[in-house]
Amino acid sequence: MQFGDYRVEIVSDCEFRLDGGAMFGVVPRNLWSRHFPPDDQNRIRMNMNCVFVDTGKERVLIETGIGDKWSDKHRAMYGIDRRRTLEESLRAIAGVSANEITIVVNTHLHFDHAGGNTRLDDKGKVVPAFPNARYFVSRAEYEHAEAPHERDRASYLPDNWRPLKDSGQLELKESEYEVVPGLRMQTQPGHNRSMQCWRLQQNRRTLFGFADLVPTRAHLPFAWVMGYDLYPIETVEAKKKLLPKAARENWTCLFYHDPDQPLGRLVEEEGKLLVRPTV
Repeated sequence: MQFGDYRVEIVSDCEFRLDGGAMFGVVPRNLWSRHFPPDDQNRIRMNMNCVFVDTGKERVLIETGIGDKWSDKHRAMYGIDRRRTLEESLRAIAGVSANEITIVVNTHLHFDHAGGNTRLDDKGKVVPAFPNARYFVSRAEYEHAEAPHERDRASYLPDNWRPLKDSGQLELKESEYEVVPGLRMQTQPGHNRSMQCWRLQQNRRTLFGFADLVPTRAHLPFAWVMGYDLYPIETVEAKKKLLPKAARENWTCLFYHDPDQPLGRLVEEEGKLLVRPTV
């Protein structure tokens, strides 16, 4: 789609599954299962909706999905259902190759957001998946990834960022910074202390990516917070601030993990926040 002066495409990586109870925290199963029916292992379908932005000068990829470096055991554990690689999706949807991406942005370094940063070469060595790109992540998130909390240690896999540091492609950023004109990153504590959300503003229009603050449309109610969040009270406060603002200002919103409708406009009707399709 054309968004102001930029071309924007949603490039979904693949479906995978996580425990529904973990994804909805204290919300009872009989409520969240209406939106996400679980399988026999209590897992729910999700996707990873990466975003391609072509400015005319830079080709930016926000997030890289779960990657291909998984054992059969872990592919089964996470229910990874890959029909094509992220690069194949990039070619099919955005018309570009991995070599043409110039900037990769990670909101944080959990494996389902940064797993596609790297790949295995023909000899089984982990190498950058986007050889000509600069990779951006906040310094605070990098430091957290290198010394994670016990509760999120399993989500950080060093093969997703250390090869980028070794190749000189990793650039550590401040808590707020501009990727390209109009595309800004801002740290939003809750999921952890250093996860970032992104905002693209063009011609008085806003496209906003919530990352894991609001991972799916079902997470719009303020109290519907993931059990994975290290600071759930801060997640609730951030949602109370951002979601009504998104509805008032007619933002187009990206729900990174939504498997069916990743993009939509927020509206408030009878005191409830709802997602409507983009026009």
